[in-house]
Amino acid sequence: MYNVSFRQLQVFVCIARSHTFAQAAEKMCLSQPALSSAIKKMESQLGGMLFSRTTRKVELTPEGRQFLPVAERLIDDWQEAFSDLHNLFSLGRGKLSIAAMPSFAAGLLPGILQQFKTEFPNIKLSVADVVMESVIKDVQAGRAEIGFSFEHEKMDGLQFHPILTDNFIAVLPINHPLCENESLSWSQISSYPFVAMNKGSAIRRWIDSFMVINGLSLNIVVEASQLATLGQFVKHDLGVSVVPALCQEQMLSKDLLCLKIHQSGLCKRVGIIRQKSGNLSSVASSFWHWTVNNISYSK
Repeated sequence: MYNVSFRQLQVFVCIARSHTFAQAAEKMCLSQPALSSAIKKMESQLGGMLFSRTTRKVELTPEGRQFLPVAERLIDDWQEAFSDLHNLFSLGRGKLSIAAMPSFAAGLLPGILQQFKTEFPNIKLSVADVVMESVIKDVQAGRAEIGFSFEHEKMDGLQFHPILTDNFIAVLPINHPLCENESLSWSQISSYPFVAMNKGSAIRRWIDSFMVINGLSLNIVVEASQLATLGQFVKHDLGVSVVPALCQEQMLSKDLLCLKIHQSGLCKRVGIIRQKSGNLSSVASSFWHWTVNNISYSK
């Protein structure tokens, strides 16, 4: 096992390029005896001579000439490795994996990332736009360091920081009888056929629970597993629906009408999530604190 130090490599290269101990000692701000001692120790560990010495100059041995480009490459690799590590810690470079609900990824997230990239332009971002349940699972499993999600009942091992409270809105086809209203009541909504998310979704569970608590019921005629599909069903006049306001831009893009629900009572917090235990990378930790300190919406 060789125990050649980075400093010894530097001394070797400096002497090889200088051709005299005096010049090398001056360049490295070391005494000639110190340089000579470093080279002797290095040669002893390697088992052979790297330099042939005369009274006037120092020349590389054939083995020394062969080793010189290797030593220079090792020094370059060493310096680059520590420069890269410094850049990671200082956010000069790095990669951040984020999981976000599609409605958040398409709506608010681009603005957040734009602001973050303005301060940290060399950070590479990877965003998975997946349903809320997958956002939570991805962060729990470490596939994403940061997530953006509704506050969920089952967030084991996760830390949640709210950035907005999202009210639910009504979604209708543009030719619906209720379109003349500026806002709707739950009783008006429940009097028409209803397009719902499937029973496995959190949105469906929240709406069902709200209806039970308030003694109301919905006439569900069709269910969807994706909000985009739900919007298409509403557009084709299969019924009305209720979705988080985060989805408004998505619904408007389908030429649907979005109306407030007066005295709605149904709202959920949206926030940023991370694992409670374990250390985040420097990039993820900085993004977390930057978001917590800089991003706040009212909705």
